[in-house]
Amino acid sequence: MPKVLISDALSDAAVQIFKDRGVEVDFQPKLGKDAAKLAEIIGNYDGLAIRSATKATAELIARADNLKVIGRAGIGVDNVDIPAASAKGIVVMNTPFGNSITTAEHAIAMMFACARQIPAADASTRAGKWEKSKFMGVEITGKTLGLIGAGNIGSVVASRAIGLKMKVIAFDPFLSAEKAKSMGVERVEELDDLLARADFVTLHLPKTEKTANLLSAEKIARMKPGARLINCARGGLVDEVAVAEALKSGHLAGAAFDVFSVEPANENVLFDAPNVICTPHLGASTTEAQENVALQVAEQMADYLVTGAISNALNAPSVTAEEAPVLKPWVDLAGMLGSFAGQVTEHPLTEIEIEYVGDVGELNLKPLTAALTAGLLKPLVGEGGVNMVSAPVLARERGVQIAETRKDAQGAFGSYIRLIVTTEAHTRSVAGTIYSDGKPRFIQIKGINLEAEPMLHMLYTTNTDMPGYIGALGTKLGDLGINIATFALGRGEKSGEAIALLGVDEEVSAEALKAIGELPQVRQAKALNF
Repeated sequence: MPKVLISDALSDAAVQIFKDRGVEVDFQPKLGKDAAKLAEIIGNYDGLAIRSATKATAELIARADNLKVIGRAGIGVDNVDIPAASAKGIVVMNTPFGNSITTAEHAIAMMFACARQIPAADASTRAGKWEKSKFMGVEITGKTLGLIGAGNIGSVVASRAIGLKMKVIAFDPFLSAEKAKSMGVERVEELDDLLARADFVTLHLPKTEKTANLLSAEKIARMKPGARLINCARGGLVDEVAVAEALKSGHLAGAAFDVFSVEPANENVLFDAPNVICTPHLGASTTEAQENVALQVAEQMADYLVTGAISNALNAPSVTAEEAPVLKPWVDLAGMLGSFAGQVTEHPLTEIEIEYVGDVGELNLKPLTAALTAGLLKPLVGEGGVNMVSAPVLARERGVQIAETRKDAQGAFGSYIRLIVTTEAHTRSVAGTIYSDGKPRFIQIKGINLEAEPMLHMLYTTNTDMPGYIGALGTKLGDLGINIATFALGRGEKSGEAIALLGVDEEVSAEALKAIGELPQVRQAKALNF
């Protein structure tokens, strides 16, 4: 009988789900705060069910000799070392959609409280004052709400705001015109446009390399004078010092923050700023949400431990034990093809077409398509916000159509996958296969044939086909101290467009990428990481 340790608070109903499925449960809801004791006993369990108090660090995972699955009741997995778990063969699951309504409602509540200064007015009244003229608020009706991030939670916020007779404008690189229309929102192409027009700005996106400090001091200065800012998404998306200064100067009329750059936020520059409301990361803190995610994680973990079924996994495909050996290399390839496209695509997606050619078309395509879609979305959505199960849902939420096609073997390769990505600007493709050595290869990009083995760090360029480019690029990389591991080339017509895909020993920095892009032959240069 598999044995699960629950080291954070989960409901009795969740505990009962494990028992009903034939899983032994050790329910110690306070153990997550005692790292030493947890490390001492973790080797006795097949599963670990947690919320946010338990820290599944690399040190803890190293001692978890029997652990097969970690289940996080909630979406955030900042407290789980996923690479360490993956290296030890431990599946990490979360419950990405269990608290969407609750988090959206908290953002709306914060907007109301900010508009009417409710916390400050409450404190004043309780202090025996009666300062009606001091707490002059503004109406929500007729105001413009700027939505940064139009995914699952952002969509719920938009629907609630529209019901309040607000005009909603949205900025999201993955939001298509068709999806925006169905949501009843106006899509804006540039973040600065949203900031200049919105009376209220609310964020609903994960923290990634691309979104960290998204609202910098420069961006905050471009916000509409008198606007109000709400962040119930993730700490670190906003320059908190700049917000505090904007509140003190009167450029911003108010702000409401549920998340902070450092948590627990025992102190923060916003605490001393005027007209600001702060709550201790309460976005998912409702009875309904906590119960939903607890039940979901119990069901998912029990299914995996008893039957081997995997759902909402962040580091494993949803496949059966029988399929895994055959599918694994193709799942890896699919993820790389998607990641390649996601890292080079700069315009909103409208359609994904996946061609499965030859023998691969006879396999279970669902995990392949999910892996490819997850790879495509991760560069923007972030590791914790997308996995192989949630990726197709997230794509549909953004109005991205996914089409699969099976084809008979053709061309030089008996079996391969081609991804065709359509954006509002153009259509591009990338293809790959598995060689006899079991390793993946890129075999075609934008219809141009080449052969390149994916590496951890790569450089992709498109350039004008002319003599001297290879030497110029190699010299430039040498000047930048970047060592070339592999170098693959391809071209269309002579003197037309050519491509280069290089494996390099270290990540190409933004400064180095800019220098490469200044070479006269270069049309586009992208740093890739797999």
